Amino acid sequence: MKKTVFAIIIAAAALFTACEEWGPVFTAGYEEPSAEKVYTDADMSAYGSMMTIADLSKMYKSKTGGSPVKLTSGWIKGQVISSDFSGNIYRTMYIQDETGGIEVKTGRTNMSNDIRKGQWVYINLNGLTLGMYGGKTGNYGGAGMIQLGLEDQSGEYETAYIDLPLLVDKYIFKGAMGSEVAPVVLSENMLPGKNDTQATNHYIGTYVTLKGLKYGDQVFALLYLTYNENTKNSSNRIFLSDRTWGITTWALTKDRMGSMLEAGTWDSVNVGNSGDYKYGTVGDHRAVKGTNGDTYGDIERNAYSVSHYFKMGSTDIQVRSSGYARFADIEIDPDILSGNVTVDMTGILTMYQGSIQFTLIDLDGVTKN
Repeated sequence: MKKTVFAIIIAAAALFTACEEWGPVFTAGYEEPSAEKVYTDADMSAYGSMMTIADLSKMYKSKTGGSPVKLTSGWIKGQVISSDFSGNIYRTMYIQDETGGIEVKTGRTNMSNDIRKGQWVYINLNGLTLGMYGGKTGNYGGAGMIQLGLEDQSGEYETAYIDLPLLVDKYIFKGAMGSEVAPVVLSENMLPGKNDTQATNHYIGTYVTLKGLKYGDQVFALLYLTYNENTKNSSNRIFLSDRTWGITTWALTKDRMGSMLEAGTWDSVNVGNSGDYKYGTVGDHRAVKGTNGDTYGDIERNAYSVSHYFKMGSTDIQVRSSGYARFADIEIDPDILSGNVTVDMTGILTMYQGSIQFTLIDLDGVTKN
């Protein structure tokens, strides 16, 4: 009977596994958490030996993905460095210890109502999977982010969200509340290379400050004609890259995307992947009479994340923000966009396909020089 119940739980978790796109999160005020048990190192001894985040990361051998590790014992602890309050971090949590940082795919929204920045948390590793998101092989590829989650039954990703409250309680335990982690100020020579992971550069996945960033005058955004078809199909993809394409806000909310689409801002953009542009332009699809009476043709309006490129010396930094973030529609200061001033940014340093990405907790992490 117990085995049957557990199988049902795992199956349900697989059903709730979602793609890596951001989604809307609760952004109202939070109540103070009620008193509950605070776990300690001694409480975790039943789960085996303690590991550092660096030691855990070294268990993942590949530089570009494809080698998930099913964990059978041990535990780690770290302080929370992320918050989902602004909506720019979704269903996940970043923690770090003195050796490095890692993402834990909790699957939970509104985490900041329960676990705060600076709080110590313990992760029971037995039954979790150590995987990578965003690794890519080939000349133009590189490392992604090593992360913790459940095994992905679909096989689409190397890890899945823990998701169900019963499973979250099995793997994640709250420790004492500490002071918020102070960011480490990184110079350009401390930044990771394309094949670095947390196992080789311990700043990846941690809370850092990058100083003197200059706007790189280009963005990257991946839009889809519709979410009713496979988003990996070339015929369903619209890439905005190499220049700014009129995007002056941190990201694209549904309304912002719709207004720019309706204005014809992206009409000249080809639909498709590189080397497979045989599906017309955005303008061609926008001109099609919409079946629901809308003015966007057969292109579905939705919120999208945007990566704005900044330069730290000669190194590109992609500052990626969610279309569901509170600050998605806020205009970036024109002095920043023109390159007249530089900015300092504080947030979480991440990797995607060998490129450095940077995740802001909120806009308090951006300071104009």
